[in-house]
Amino acid sequence: MLPLFGDENRRKINLGGSSSVSTLSAITDQAKARRIERTEQKRKNDSAIRIQAWWRAVSAIRAAKADMRRTFESDIEGLTGLRCIVLIGMDQEVLGKWSQTIIAKGEGSLFSPALGPHRQSWLVLIRQIYLLLLRSIAASPKSPNAVAHLKIMNMLVSTDVVTRNIGAQGRDVATDILVYVLKRGFYPLLSEAIRSITAHDRGEIVDIAASFTNDAYAESLAALVSKILTIPLLPNRLPLPSLTQLSSHLPLASFALLAFSLDNITITDKIHLVANLMAFTPPRYAVLPAAALTSYLNLLTCLFDSLPPEAFEESSKRSASAAAAASADADSDDESRPVVSVVSSFTAASPPAALPTLDARTLKRLATLVTPTHLTSLLTVTQKHPDATRRALFCMFLALEGIWPGKTSTILGAIVVGGGGTSVIKELWRGSVRRANATSILREFQRERFVPRTSLTRRSPPLLFLADLYAHALLTMGDDEFFGTSAQVGGSPSTPRNPMSLDELTVFSRLLLDVAFGLYQGPVDSDGDTNMTGTTGPKGVRYTWEELKEAVHAPQITGWCPLRSTSDLSWKRHCKTYRSFMTLALTAIPIVRFEEQQISSGNARAVTTRQIARLAPRLGILHNIPFSIPFSTRVQVFRSFIYSDAMARRQLDDTYGHRLNIIVRRENIAQDGFDRLRDADLKGRIGITFIDKFGEEECRELTGGGVFKEFFTSLCKEVFDTDRGLWLANKKNELYPNPHTYAVESHNLNWYRFIGRIIGKAMYEGILVDIAFAGFFLAKWLGKQSFLDDLASLDPELYNGLIFLKHYAGNPEDLSLNFAVAVEDFGVTKTIDLIPNGSNVAVTKENRLQYIYLVSHYRLSKQIKQQSEAFFEGLSEIIDHKWLKMFNQQELQILIGGTDSPVDLEDLQGNTQYGGIFDANHATIISFWRVVHSFDQEQRRALLRFVTSCSRPPLLGFKELVPNFAIRDAGSDELRLPTSSTCLPRYQSEKVLRAKLLQAITSNAGFDLS
Repeated sequence: MLPLFGDENRRKINLGGSSSVSTLSAITDQAKARRIERTEQKRKNDSAIRIQAWWRAVSAIRAAKADMRRTFESDIEGLTGLRCIVLIGMDQEVLGKWSQTIIAKGEGSLFSPALGPHRQSWLVLIRQIYLLLLRSIAASPKSPNAVAHLKIMNMLVSTDVVTRNIGAQGRDVATDILVYVLKRGFYPLLSEAIRSITAHDRGEIVDIAASFTNDAYAESLAALVSKILTIPLLPNRLPLPSLTQLSSHLPLASFALLAFSLDNITITDKIHLVANLMAFTPPRYAVLPAAALTSYLNLLTCLFDSLPPEAFEESSKRSASAAAAASADADSDDESRPVVSVVSSFTAASPPAALPTLDARTLKRLATLVTPTHLTSLLTVTQKHPDATRRALFCMFLALEGIWPGKTSTILGAIVVGGGGTSVIKELWRGSVRRANATSILREFQRERFVPRTSLTRRSPPLLFLADLYAHALLTMGDDEFFGTSAQVGGSPSTPRNPMSLDELTVFSRLLLDVAFGLYQGPVDSDGDTNMTGTTGPKGVRYTWEELKEAVHAPQITGWCPLRSTSDLSWKRHCKTYRSFMTLALTAIPIVRFEEQQISSGNARAVTTRQIARLAPRLGILHNIPFSIPFSTRVQVFRSFIYSDAMARRQLDDTYGHRLNIIVRRENIAQDGFDRLRDADLKGRIGITFIDKFGEEECRELTGGGVFKEFFTSLCKEVFDTDRGLWLANKKNELYPNPHTYAVESHNLNWYRFIGRIIGKAMYEGILVDIAFAGFFLAKWLGKQSFLDDLASLDPELYNGLIFLKHYAGNPEDLSLNFAVAVEDFGVTKTIDLIPNGSNVAVTKENRLQYIYLVSHYRLSKQIKQQSEAFFEGLSEIIDHKWLKMFNQQELQILIGGTDSPVDLEDLQGNTQYGGIFDANHATIISFWRVVHSFDQEQRRALLRFVTSCSRPPLLGFKELVPNFAIRDAGSDELRLPTSSTCLPRYQSEKVLRAKLLQAITSNAGFDLS
């Protein structure tokens, strides 16, 4: 009998009574295989059951949807039809049929279910249908039903339409729909739809976005800005009517709510947001209320502050930012950036995030930000608004400089020329800055995070912008205009004057100095950065501490107080910073010297000014705000640096016997000095041996003695002779390098380098040289730029012509000027373009300040660039550039040639050495000093020149004179004149001594000094 079921699953039992090991293993494997087989069979059965269940469900859903479609078609406009749409979900056919029916029958059919007792049910359903319509558009933007969907969506959110159909509660209904869709990703879907649908249909969907942007829909503002206004080239995607609609409905007054909502917007989106705002907003400036314009400006400020510098530049121009940061302490000679400003050198503390490549149309729209027309329109429109709007504008200007440093000159120039720069400077000073105090400003600078713009807006940004704007104005401000000493400049009786009086400049200088000093003493984090403007952008992107320090002291080192009024330093007496540092000045010298040694030792690479300020704060003060410290103290610091360097050098000389002995022919001092010292180590000891005209060797003496001083004096007299062709002199007999092409030949550049080494040796040894350098040339030693007022000393006629052009009341184009200069060289005149194709660019009212700057820059800097660099290369081999940064041009001249102060005979007498039988009590010496005390100042200076070859005394007194003043016994022959390093005969008569001494010092011959 066959079994009813198969016995394949019946357990097999072995009754044999014995088995081998191999048989047992086989049985185990078979059992395992059967277990796996059973498991797999169960899985298949379960899967089959699930598939069957799913299919039954699908079939049921399909059947239900078919029933719902039939029900929907029987009541398309009614509440039942709406329920069916929601239950069916994303069905393009159903949604399309409903939309087409509603559009065909009119808006009344859409709102009719809401007129009865089921309004709330209609509202619940219609909100969900609204989202289904939007998702349908985003999923199928080219669907033929998209237009109908958009029209219905517009009806549902239009307050006028809803109110017209359901009564007074229409506004609340529209608001309810808005709140619902906003919480369910409405604006991301809307953004996706705008990017996808055709240009014609975008108008409808933008109308939807615009209808949400009124006071009742404040929650939509952030989403509207972040999702819609960040769409690239949004204005180009919209038809003109929709563009006007969106622009007119932007709630600019509510933009104040967005200042803290920018963290989640990418850099790319922020750039496109700015570009789109520049298309929507400027045409409405004239009609915007004060609150809306203020909020708009604050939003721009926050956006600019949160973006990396150069974000608006073309990709090809961004690569120079790293090099610019590395050379931030150098004086740029690039005429394409004609104005150096406070913010133009600001760069990110760390490399910024990768910036997007921008479309040419986006770049063009961004460029309107810095056009003179746009900037001037803002200045004009805001004049009638409250002070808060003007402060917001100045903050925006400052932030714009930071985000676009390459356009700083354009921004400031537009304000100075076309925006009433004089009145703006006055307004900033008198309305925002004058009442500020350093303590409150420093407190704002040191905030870690941004707080609501209250005192920050009133104090810090206006101060920085005023500093920047005034520094820019000074570039083309002559001394007559600065001091207001001329009633008529350039032929115009109403010439603009310095917008700030000298008294105001004194107060401003005091404020900037206090702030700068406080910043150098202020705390910094591990990176040395602070987010000064308090934006929510990346930390350290806007300003670093070092950049803030530059900002507040830049105007003072740009050309005004105290540089332009060194004779009037009364402001220092009132400056608490100055008084506090005075008490520490002398005791700080060892600390400063230690800091300098720490910076210099073991560091092969160059250290920038910013790094010095961070690593050595006292040294940073000396380099950046040196005028806060007495000049005499800085000279002592300078001499202490040299002393430390010299001591280290002398130890090396003593250890290895380093000593340079050279032979010089008296009739060929300059050439022999050049040949033997051009590459020598001038910091070491130098032995000089003169060869007279007969070829005989004279006595030898090392550095510091009379022989070396005679050699040095004679050498300087020859190399600085203007007849040699290397130097020219202005009307004040101040020297500057010859600008002609002859001077830039390689051999002559080597001479400039050699002369720089010689001057460096003089400063290193403390030897005074009776040579005056032009101020604009001395500025090159310090890495500073020269300005229009410096041109007066070089070319008075050109200076007067540029001043006339600056204040010319007519049309500058009538003067037929262009951006080129004519240069005559050895009788040949050639034209040099100041900018690319400058010969074809006319000078206009808008660009004349740029022309004035470029002409001045060419004459004062570019023409002598190679000569100055060669000279400074030689100078810096002896004198560390960091040491010179403690001084300004006038102070450098004093270091080189001494002070113009009267000769202090008491000091000279107290620091005189005597030789032979002479001492302080010898009768001849007593008579000598009695005679010298009877001299007037001119005779005393003649004596000083006779002895030292320089008529000016050393700044720190005669104890610093090298070599020291000495009087030696020259015997009893009273017919002799005083000679040989003040070798004085033993005159018996005081009258004879006076006559012989006056004859010697007025005979235009120096001592032999051997």
